[in-house]
Amino acid sequence: MPSLADRLESGTAKALERISEAADERALDDARVAALGKKGELTAILRELSSLSPEERPAAGEAANRAKTRIEQALSDRREALSGQQRQVELSRRPDDVTLPSFGQPSGHPHPLSSAMDEACDLLRSFGFSVVEGPEVEDDHHNFEALNIPEDHPARDMQDTFFVEGGGLLRTHTSPVQIRVMEERQPPLMVIAPGAVYRIDDDATHSPMFHQIEGLMVDRELSFAHLKAVLSGFLHAFFGDSVAVRFRPSYFPFTEPSAETDIGCVICGGGGTECRVCKGTGWLEILGCGMVHPAVFQQVGYDPEIYSGFAFGVGVERLAMLKYGIDDIRLFYGGDLRFLEQF
Repeated sequence: MPSLADRLESGTAKALERISEAADERALDDARVAALGKKGELTAILRELSSLSPEERPAAGEAANRAKTRIEQALSDRREALSGQQRQVELSRRPDDVTLPSFGQPSGHPHPLSSAMDEACDLLRSFGFSVVEGPEVEDDHHNFEALNIPEDHPARDMQDTFFVEGGGLLRTHTSPVQIRVMEERQPPLMVIAPGAVYRIDDDATHSPMFHQIEGLMVDRELSFAHLKAVLSGFLHAFFGDSVAVRFRPSYFPFTEPSAETDIGCVICGGGGTECRVCKGTGWLEILGCGMVHPAVFQQVGYDPEIYSGFAFGVGVERLAMLKYGIDDIRLFYGGDLRFLEQF
């Protein structure tokens, strides 16, 4: 009968041959079980070590460990080789040639709000306005007091304004930029202040963070007729000559007289009784405007007996909603590619 060492060598050679011939992962696993499984050939031989004499066991145990190590290494090498072969097969089945130059990633495009902002600013630049910027975290003086907004005005209510530590606040409009410009420059002035503003409001037509373009023109002998001409020209250039525009008397503490400017609702065509954007009125307010209040001029050191001016603020989200026929302002901020890719 062959010795244990001979059977160990023979079993190892047989296991290594079976491993080398394994054509796939399943065959390789079968070879592993046949050699090292509970009923495997090498496992059966290892059980016989306990029957050897104490003098024979060390040498036999060392030989058994070497055999097990050789088999495990052969299994690892064959598994890696089979994996490489599988990758080559998958690559050969690809319909494209991976050696060809890449087409690259698809190009991005401006967000619809960015497009509306850029178009509106470009139009107003063509009218002669220049762009100015200011801080988004403002102080009470520039955001309220210098704009003739007293302490008990509703705009100061906590439900409308985000206050921050240290007495500051997130600007509720970009009009504070106009105050800063007038503090530093003398008339004549024609400036627009585009940027983000913040108010505690959130529904289909309002967002807690949105964008405005505030405009200011100061010179001698300006009238409300100049204001109407500029805004009508801007809205017709932006939406087309056929768009309906109307001015309604209103109240703002920093202008007198004041008005709100509406445009015909393009979502429902002006006649949708269930339209949630215009709420069935056929109109959507997108502009607040008016002649600069004398008290505002006095705050910045302008003589209201010499200079007059007008100011307006247009919501960029409202412009974009009407421009592109969008009925929910929240779509701009949802990040849904199905929506954004339409632009």
